[in-house]
Amino acid sequence: MFPLSSHFSVNVKLRPATPSQSRPGTQSMEKPYTFNLLHLLFLYLLLPFLSNSIPPPAQTDHSEIISRFQRYLQINTSQPSPDYQKSTHFILSQADSLSLQSQVIEFVQGKPIVLLQWPGSDPSLPSILLNSHTDVVPSEYSKWVHPPFGAHIDEQGNIFARGSQDMKCVGMQYLEAICRLRSSGFCPKRSLYLSFVPDEEIDSRDGAEMLASSDVFKNMNVDIVLDEGLASPNENYRVFYGERAPWWLVIKSNGAPGHGAKLYENSAMENLFKSIESIRRFRASQFDLVKASLKAEGEVISVNMAVLKAGTSSPIVSLLV
Repeated sequence: MFPLSSHFSVNVKLRPATPSQSRPGTQSMEKPYTFNLLHLLFLYLLLPFLSNSIPPPAQTDHSEIISRFQRYLQINTSQPSPDYQKSTHFILSQADSLSLQSQVIEFVQGKPIVLLQWPGSDPSLPSILLNSHTDVVPSEYSKWVHPPFGAHIDEQGNIFARGSQDMKCVGMQYLEAICRLRSSGFCPKRSLYLSFVPDEEIDSRDGAEMLASSDVFKNMNVDIVLDEGLASPNENYRVFYGERAPWWLVIKSNGAPGHGAKLYENSAMENLFKSIESIRRFRASQFDLVKASLKAEGEVISVNMAVLKAGTSSPIVSLLV
């Protein structure tokens, strides 16, 4: 996510598969995008910010769109060793084909931010920023029906690829929307920027966060940001205003270390269970709101235990090692 709490932001996820299919260790399937709705979505969202005259969309070769999407998906940008060099080269080649201005910024060496610009007819107006991230989460190859970076299309038109949902699809949809707008002769009033940022999956500190606090971003004069949002299993687009904020909570529990031959009162694990149970009850209450359709996933507080560590190092083992 792009850390711009002081700016208006609309988070959009376009035509992905179900949310559960994007998690690590599972295959991510999506039907190939025809982008027949994307052009209209793009225009309706930005109509007040762009121009008073919108020409009809030009005809598009859908097979070429899918092919470009596949090429992007086939670049392995999974953490912890994303191939940013290849992804940067690919994005720049797409920018060249669209005659977009481009620059590559590295606030941290080896972690490029690709910034594209479509200059508007009135540069005095605040600009629009379309943000996406290039990295993806790791994959357990043994649990995939098809290789996670093969971008295989099955007979039903499903694409199997890590990043097809989170969030290379959105980055490509931005580019394809611009391609259609350009081919129809459209010219924006406001300047339009596209940012492809690294390391979103590992906190964004060396990517979007550094861009947002830089003079580069200040000079862009951004008024509205579109970023990723929640997945949708159908043709509906869920639009969110605002930004979810993470809160990393660490709970430490102390107690008798225990021994295999004896039971102890108030062990560290026993005490920890009390906190875990409290968190579980709260999590269940939030989940119930979603299941009952009283709130959307983006409107509740999600809580998940990520790491559990226990025990102490043995001095004997340490000595032997």
